[in-house]
Amino acid sequence: MKRRACFALLLSAALAPAAWADGAAGFTTLDLDWHDGARQRPVPVRLYLPVQADAARPVPLVVFSHGIGGSRMGYRYLGEHWAAQGYASLHLQHVGSDRSLWGGNPFSLVDRLQGAAQDGEAIARVLDLRFALDTLLAGPLAPRIDATRIVAAGHSYGANTTLLAAGARLERQGLTVDFRDPRIKAAIVLSAPPFYGESDPAGILAHVTVPTLHVTATEDVIRIPGYYSDAQDRVSVFEATGSRAKALAVFEGGSHSIFTDRRGTGGATLNPQVKEATRALSVAFLKRVFEGDEAAIRQWPAQFAGIVARFTRSGL
Repeated sequence: MKRRACFALLLSAALAPAAWADGAAGFTTLDLDWHDGARQRPVPVRLYLPVQADAARPVPLVVFSHGIGGSRMGYRYLGEHWAAQGYASLHLQHVGSDRSLWGGNPFSLVDRLQGAAQDGEAIARVLDLRFALDTLLAGPLAPRIDATRIVAAGHSYGANTTLLAAGARLERQGLTVDFRDPRIKAAIVLSAPPFYGESDPAGILAHVTVPTLHVTATEDVIRIPGYYSDAQDRVSVFEATGSRAKALAVFEGGSHSIFTDRRGTGGATLNPQVKEATRALSVAFLKRVFEGDEAAIRQWPAQFAGIVARFTRSGL
């Protein structure tokens, strides 16, 4: 028993340079610094793992991709909630489009942002997701994860990454770029912009056939140096997605960054309400997809009627 306990401690140390447990909330948080040797690219991740997850009771997994300029530490309000509700949540950090973009010479910020939006980084991001899944499901934590119930999720640029992993296809130089990961059984899409430089969303998104949840707001406008996207673009992405089972929630007011961890954006009163509603809707969606339980998603519009401008669902 002593040797076994010692091995467990060593394994824990090797897995998580930073790890802590929130026993009251019912989850453990692990920061893991992975490296994809084939691409010579670091893939840092943060894993929120429900404490009840074990080989006898493996839990579903959400793989989350941040927006441009984000990190694995972002969207904590979602990761912690999902883990507390019994869903593991693996938050990626994409080193070519992460928070490092905001550092350096401010006069070259536009160039850095535009460079991060190009094909090379968009492809690298979806490969980060694939590598992170490969690594987690081949490692010592794999028995705690139900590999048949995996969801991709993301905000903004991360929503594009999510859609690529869920089946979106691009045409480049006469060739089809297809990074669909068959392990992805559903997708949660927060504030998805059109794919950079593309004008035919249906041609790209018709191939996404897994169940999808789309969340946005009437003031979900993207304004960053060198790029603009109005709120209708988020609805157009929903409409173009080929999923037979899909839902769209549009909050009244808000902002594009209201779905990040920032507390004031979109209004000091509305911000926490939108976060609460987004948490509730995402879990209702997961319950409908994985358990066939539609009670929560059916009740959700009435529960948050005061802040919802539109709610549409089909097949869910």
